[in-house]
Amino acid sequence: MEPEVTKQTGPDRFELTVDGTTAGFAQFVDHDGSRVFYHTEVFPEFGGQGLAGVMVKEALGATREEGLRIVPVCPYVKKYVSKHEEWTDHVDRPTREMLHAIPKEG
Repeated sequence: MEPEVTKQTGPDRFELTVDGTTAGFAQFVDHDGSRVFYHTEVFPEFGGQGLAGVMVKEALGATREEGLRIVPVCPYVKKYVSKHEEWTDHVDRPTREMLHAIPKEG
């Protein structure tokens, strides 16, 4: 089992696959030089394997490489960056404008 994380569009998200099967995703919206992470999900059949952490670490690394600031709105991403100090200098709090940029579901 080798997890792979790739950036996708339509919707914008980082997608986690395991052995070719989609196992989860981290949705985001880019806004004014920042990437706002607003929803992270690992499907139940892949739970309990630490895959969410693998996915978020890869997503944050790609975001930093693109020169974007990290804005965690999703509870999982908030918790992840609070436990991993190496991200502290790359994280901002969400502004009202960033929150309004998050796509509305449904």
